[in-house]
Amino acid sequence: MAAREEHLLSTEIVNRGISDGGFQTFSVRVRRRLPDFLQSVNLKYVKLGYHYLINHGIYLATVPVLVLVFSAEVGSLSREELWRKVWDNAACYDLATVLSFVALFVFTLSLYIMSKPRPIYLLDFACYKPSDDLKVTKEQFIELARKSGKFDEPSLEFQKRILESSGIGDATYVPKVIGSSENTATMKEGRAEASMVMFGALDELFEKTKIRPKDVGVLVVNCSIFNPTPSLSAMIINHYKMRGNILSFNLGGMGCSAGIIALDLARDMLQANPNNYAVVVSAEMVGFNWYPGKERSMLIPNCFFRMGCSALLLSNRRRDYHRAKYSLEHIVRTHKASNDRAFRCIYQEEDSQRYKGLRISKDLVEVGGDALKTNITTLGPLVLPLSEQLFFFGNLIWRHLFGNKNNNAKGNSNSQLANKPYIPDYKLAFEHFCFYAASKTVLNELQRNLELSENNMEASRATLHRFGNTSSSSIWYELAYLEAKEKITRGDRVWQIAFGSGFKCNSAVWKAIRRVKKPSTNPWIDCVDMYPQSLTQ
Repeated sequence: MAAREEHLLSTEIVNRGISDGGFQTFSVRVRRRLPDFLQSVNLKYVKLGYHYLINHGIYLATVPVLVLVFSAEVGSLSREELWRKVWDNAACYDLATVLSFVALFVFTLSLYIMSKPRPIYLLDFACYKPSDDLKVTKEQFIELARKSGKFDEPSLEFQKRILESSGIGDATYVPKVIGSSENTATMKEGRAEASMVMFGALDELFEKTKIRPKDVGVLVVNCSIFNPTPSLSAMIINHYKMRGNILSFNLGGMGCSAGIIALDLARDMLQANPNNYAVVVSAEMVGFNWYPGKERSMLIPNCFFRMGCSALLLSNRRRDYHRAKYSLEHIVRTHKASNDRAFRCIYQEEDSQRYKGLRISKDLVEVGGDALKTNITTLGPLVLPLSEQLFFFGNLIWRHLFGNKNNNAKGNSNSQLANKPYIPDYKLAFEHFCFYAASKTVLNELQRNLELSENNMEASRATLHRFGNTSSSSIWYELAYLEAKEKITRGDRVWQIAFGSGFKCNSAVWKAIRRVKKPSTNPWIDCVDMYPQSLTQ
């Protein structure tokens, strides 16, 4: 192992119990950690973030100056002097000149208002909660896998060990078909699961918002693995008899971060089509993606992925402001597929027995850390307070210019202090965090790198424990948790971040328009009081 990678490894001693010979046995488990990506911020990504900021920052620089000059001029005059000066100046111009000036002002103001991006509002969202007959404990999950007859004992034991350290609880949901000895990856089973989760979420969404399906002008559906013909978006249009001129899109193969990609596409469609509603549906089909083979790198998705689906209703109509919950502030997308390691770290293929599944590479943690680093350093200048931006950017420039000189002075505590990176405090930019609940290990490393508290990570850990990894819909179960706990108040900012195959990392930032009361329909209603206590048991 190269010396430069030793800091990315963590060790854990596991008690294996008493062996056949009567001796206590132990094993040492070595794991890769997320790289400390804030220690190695690439300057070009920070420049990209500041480029986004400066493009819209000219108003911030000029408007205060104009207001200051105008205030100084007006403030030096009394009210009588001000009116006399206005009247004397107006008398110098004829009516045609005044009307022309007013017309020009109105035209310029109208042009400015029309050129501004339309605000995008989130009216409401729904997360599907499967029926209790699909609920399984970790032990029942292993028994279902054993009952199917598709796995040998070493494969079952491996999955059991993964589950024990996964952070997943004993009340997640899986389709019954995984316990069958027959092939689960059929179009019939895929469509049955898709109908169950998508229509369940959409029925709840339309009931909560009182919007008719025919009123929806844009529909975006994302599902990475299951992509039938006709598409999932066509299934929804057919089921709800939506209008014929609806703009529908079906995103496939884009991984667990595709929910934010679908949101970005819906935003673009709403910007181009005024006075419209958009529905975004995010789901993954567990049964269709079930891997029945023996290769361990392909068994990992079996252990983590669970049933789930989210549906959101967006609007660009200004009159919907007072009924909306959130406004969309920013979306930042990062794509690393130009790198071969990143492209292949999550890869769908057949194993030696011709069984199809997702292969998880050992490079996943390192590749994910690099994508996260790029994404958050691009997002930082858009959301961090000015004080944090100045400290971070100044420290970055200092290390970029003088870091090598300081590195040569080994053992010098002053040089080590000067070369230490300044880690921005993202808690100053956001009140709530919804990190994609991939696994306990990933959440631990995110918390360590971003220096977040247990309270900041509560929604993500609770979602992983209660619902498992529901892929691209995971971040919406986390927001539903925050609403069920009544933690969202007016003006709060929520950061959703997700990552997946490609490799991609995407962020969305929302701002609460009003205080969100505890919803009457929410997947957490019957169990929210058990958290966060259940996370320590």
